Amino acid sequence: MSTWLVTGGAGYIGAHVVRELIDQGIDVVILDDFSAGLRSRIPGGVPVVEADVSNGGAVQNALRGFNVTGVIHLAAKKAAGESVDMPLYYYRENVAGLVSLLESMQVVGVKNFVYSSSAAVYGTPRSNPVKEDEPLLPESPYGETKVIGEWLSRDLAKSSGMNWVALRYFNVAGAAADELGDNSVNNLIPMVFRALENGERPQIFGDDYSTPDGTCIRDYIHVQDLAAAHVAAVGLCERGIGSVDPTVGIAVNVGRGQGVSVREVMDVVSEVIGRNVNAEVVGRRDGDPAETYANVDLSRRVLGWSASKDLSAIVSSAWSAWQSVR
Repeated sequence: MSTWLVTGGAGYIGAHVVRELIDQGIDVVILDDFSAGLRSRIPGGVPVVEADVSNGGAVQNALRGFNVTGVIHLAAKKAAGESVDMPLYYYRENVAGLVSLLESMQVVGVKNFVYSSSAAVYGTPRSNPVKEDEPLLPESPYGETKVIGEWLSRDLAKSSGMNWVALRYFNVAGAAADELGDNSVNNLIPMVFRALENGERPQIFGDDYSTPDGTCIRDYIHVQDLAAAHVAAVGLCERGIGSVDPTVGIAVNVGRGQGVSVREVMDVVSEVIGRNVNAEVVGRRDGDPAETYANVDLSRRVLGWSASKDLSAIVSSAWSAWQSVR
């Protein structure tokens, strides 16, 4: 029987991953410092260790005490704009924290690792859909920390035989249940809902990009589909990834493989809530690529996984979750 430690398991994405693992019969332990996670998201009966990943003693005790066979690492800071203003904070949390976690895994002898990476590793892609072999040219300290995390995983795998999969998330949204909704202040769909709640017009940051309707294009994936990708990555690690990649590790895009513009998202939100959101166009934000969406051939081939939920399902589930706490 396998047991996986999920760092950040009380967070928005983490809580979905925990439930998906449980549904597939995999034992789970959560490690979370609750700086962003919510205890209300944790299913009954799931062991919880309240600690930071940099607390080597607590992490090693958890790995040994629960006979952990693998780690899914989601605990990290993730706001690209904030990382520009606070680079040292992001390097300490995302890089130093990961080094400490990997050291603890090595001390205990845990050999399976699924790493939460990001499409931010690409920066502005040269072409779309972006493939995993695209040059990694991140445009924020946040993106840089995710690249370094992949390098750390790769190098440790080469030296120790650790099996690892890095999942490069695209734009995650939606909810599998009303109590698991996204409360982020930085993600587009909750930003739209928050503006409407405050009697404000949702904002579109620039409509003069070289895209069909002038607004940025992104790849939106339902968080429940993303959680299923983690289960697929767990299975790949446990089977032994060496047959897929000789460096015993691999980085994989996790998206729908379809680009959707910000204006199209606004249109779908309008359809779901039954009124025009009446978005206003404001100036561009620094560092926003015009277009980024995933090539998903590798995820289909090596994970045997692909996303199943469309943008309407994403927005509908997010709206239901948003209303449930209002």
